[in-house]
Amino acid sequence: MTPSNSRKMTWGDLFDFTREDIRALHKTTLAFFLTFYVWFNMAPLATTIVHASGLTMAQLKLLAVCNVALTVPARIFIGMASDHFGPRKTFAALMVIMAIPALVFAFSSGYTEMLVSRLLMSMVGAGFVIGIHMTSLWFKPRDIGFAEGVEAGLGNWGSSIAAMTLPAITVAVTAVTGAAYGWRYSMALSALAMLLYGVYYWFGISDGPAGSTFRKPRRAAAIEISSWGDLVNAIVWTIPIMGVLGVLAWRIHGMGFMSEDALLLSYAVIGGGMLYQIVQLLRVNVPILKRGVPADDTYRFTEVAVLCAAYVVTFGAELGVVSMLPSFYQKTFGLGPVEAGLVGGLFAFLNFFSRALGGFISDRVSSRKGNLVVYLLGTAASFAAMGLITPGWPLPLAILVTLVCAMFVTGGCGATFALVPLVKRRVTGQVAGYAGAYGNVGATIFLTAYTFISGQQFFFLIGGAAFVSFLFALFAFREPAGSFAEEYHLSSVDRAIENESAN
Repeated sequence: MTPSNSRKMTWGDLFDFTREDIRALHKTTLAFFLTFYVWFNMAPLATTIVHASGLTMAQLKLLAVCNVALTVPARIFIGMASDHFGPRKTFAALMVIMAIPALVFAFSSGYTEMLVSRLLMSMVGAGFVIGIHMTSLWFKPRDIGFAEGVEAGLGNWGSSIAAMTLPAITVAVTAVTGAAYGWRYSMALSALAMLLYGVYYWFGISDGPAGSTFRKPRRAAAIEISSWGDLVNAIVWTIPIMGVLGVLAWRIHGMGFMSEDALLLSYAVIGGGMLYQIVQLLRVNVPILKRGVPADDTYRFTEVAVLCAAYVVTFGAELGVVSMLPSFYQKTFGLGPVEAGLVGGLFAFLNFFSRALGGFISDRVSSRKGNLVVYLLGTAASFAAMGLITPGWPLPLAILVTLVCAMFVTGGCGATFALVPLVKRRVTGQVAGYAGAYGNVGATIFLTAYTFISGQQFFFLIGGAAFVSFLFALFAFREPAGSFAEEYHLSSVDRAIENESAN
């Protein structure tokens, strides 16, 4: 059953398991949690893997970059698949398929095998896009910010819980199996859990409540655009999604892990993928624009662009920080791997409360845009404070600053995705794909920069980027109509598509 009154969803509603939408929320949250647990099962075991496998720190940093690289294009393509096939099938398939490279990494016999499997495994991070889409099918606009915040916040706990539990699990397993196998078996167990839950998810949930209509876009090969100017805008914002892989290839080459010929081949493949996406945008949208878009079916792609920029410095920053924070605390304060993992994990641990809070506030203030710009400004200021942390700081003060920064960063994620389902209902999966992909564009750029700079400089870099995103959102974003409505806006085109499906 779903609520029949107009009362806004509250924290207490999360425990009302008689509601079908609440059960769906928790099922999807667990799916998201497992994908993130598996995705970030390397960072807390980084020093253990180095000691057991003989890797250098340069090799380890490259693995960290690869861990977020293919998530960038994957979020676009997975968003398209979710719009076309539905989030249930797409999420289940992703969990089952991604368990394979996760297991390969766990039992890899050499660095090349680790590199390739970690690169492929980075696609598991696209599960976030599917979870956002599924949640938007179960909840109304008035509650979407809080529901999305809860789902994404608890799901993001996967990275934090991995940081807190995997070192201890590895120690326990090592006592039984030996030092060479402890980290391998603990990683393999996380992959197996995700695989089994993927099978359950296929049968255990539906794409929205009974009687609801799952509306597909007219064409799923590329996002639908409303004007010629927006088409140019979409092309500009699509290029970095593949182009950032060129940055990764360049850095791999610079670190001596790729030949000149392989680098040129990588550029050619990346350029081909970029050209393919541009052609798809033109092929899908030129006929639509020539026919003309009804006034009630239009939207501005600038809103998508602002959400992309916001997610670069919120989720992109989170991915980057979670990947390096345990080692930063080890180097700065001399903590052991377990202690550093616990402290570093606090950054992501706040996800449930603070990300849900970002969405909760968005549902209740007079402007969702205002909520977003406040979070972006707070993100910029708190990262500037993080950049001031040195070995001379008291450890409790450093932890406090880290927690404040985490509150703004993860809350900003909730504020961003409270707006994603409201931009254009019919292409929610693809809007989520764009914004989600830019989170990983940010992470890839930030982590690539991290291979050149210190931890303090890394924090200042993110803070500067966050301030630019704040200005972009403040001056360019227009809040979508019906941001607090009882139902999603359906255009004449939506109704025509619905009638075609019914017939």
